[in-house]
Amino acid sequence: MKLTAPRDGPIVRRHALTTRLTHWLWALCLFFLLLSGLQIFMARPDLYIGQQSGFTFDNTVLSVGAAYQDGQLVGVTRLFGSTFDTTGWLGAIERAGTLQPQTFPSWMTVPSYRDLATGRIVHFFFAWLLVGTLLVWLLGSLFNRHLSRDILPRGRDMAGLGRDVADHARLRLHHRRTYGPLQKLSYFGVLLVALPLMIATGLTMSPGINAYAPWMLDLFGGRQTARTIHFVVMLLLVLFVVVHVAMVLLAGPINELRSMTTGRMRIDREEDVR
Repeated sequence: MKLTAPRDGPIVRRHALTTRLTHWLWALCLFFLLLSGLQIFMARPDLYIGQQSGFTFDNTVLSVGAAYQDGQLVGVTRLFGSTFDTTGWLGAIERAGTLQPQTFPSWMTVPSYRDLATGRIVHFFFAWLLVGTLLVWLLGSLFNRHLSRDILPRGRDMAGLGRDVADHARLRLHHRRTYGPLQKLSYFGVLLVALPLMIATGLTMSPGINAYAPWMLDLFGGRQTARTIHFVVMLLLVLFVVVHVAMVLLAGPINELRSMTTGRMRIDREEDVR
């Protein structure tokens, strides 16, 4: 199967310095935010919709825990009222040859042991680093026109979206001077929708921010709803990273990594992408 066009086109300057630096900083931030966020989630491994949570409310959408069935400890995950046995993965984790009640495996959290205070410190540090990185990227992208040229979808991008989706489905991946329609939509969704939403919902969970800007609670339907949205956006970002890495490997990792380290990339011949 032909995955890419012949790589005999010119080498062009693809990414500016600010784009490359912020890309790798985002990768670092998202890695530690994910693992420290799961550490924080273990303190209350439940998700709710609404302002409050507790025994008198029936607003749970996700719950991860453990229970004994026939004398055996099992992991129990409840999602929208349905119950799943997640022994070994969620709720009941094997340690030293025996199952222990634990929300996530140790390798999925920072720190690897139960330490909410350290998890919060790590999470908040990289959260603010993410905010600063996003601002640097935004200012740099406005200055070098990366935002208007490569991120914001235009009418012609929408017109070519169907063909671009079909090419990706057939693993016919192109190397162009600018991003294709599907890339633009993906990066627009992540950089200008998902990350700002993640930041906003994270701030909404802060009592200090609630006191300063109580309207954010109304905007997101309560602190518990904001926490649920925060968690869902995290899952979407993880999915994006998995697909992103897969596309890099399929499109030619050496060429792709060179474009995000040196800024230069070998593109297809013009006639190969028409």
